[in-house]
Amino acid sequence: MNHWLLKSEPSVFSIDSLESASRKTTAWEGVRNFQARNMMRDTMRKGDLAFFYHSSCAEPGIAGIVEVVRDGYPDPTAADKKSEYYDAKSTVIKPLWYCVDVKLVRRTRTLISLAKLREHSTDHLDGLLLLRRGSRLSVTPVDKQHWDFILTLE
Repeated sequence: MNHWLLKSEPSVFSIDSLESASRKTTAWEGVRNFQARNMMRDTMRKGDLAFFYHSSCAEPGIAGIVEVVRDGYPDPTAADKKSEYYDAKSTVIKPLWYCVDVKLVRRTRTLISLAKLREHSTDHLDGLLLLRRGSRLSVTPVDKQHWDFILTLE
């Protein structure tokens, strides 16, 4: 099993949105970065776990845990002309963008803030991609040791 961190702006899609979704499940769609796409297409697998991270908000941080419930597949929003994520270069025959389906496992007991994570950036969380200067990817892998430590911060 792999571990991940998935970022979403709560004004676009929050942990509350996921909790109120049918079966607490959604497609993690609209990702338009090739490196993130490659991870969802090639590496993420059903059964993997991910932190649900609220970004670009007053208090960014980990708000919950989700499980990947469907391996990567072509992102249908890329071919939908009505979608804000439409990309004319992506076709049904030759898809350019991929997504996975995730299901809410649980909310974290408290928001694990970015500030709290940064307190441990030089010891237990050294190397965590989220804490790397300039890191903006919406999908990043999380080492098992980092995953386990972050859970102790709840």
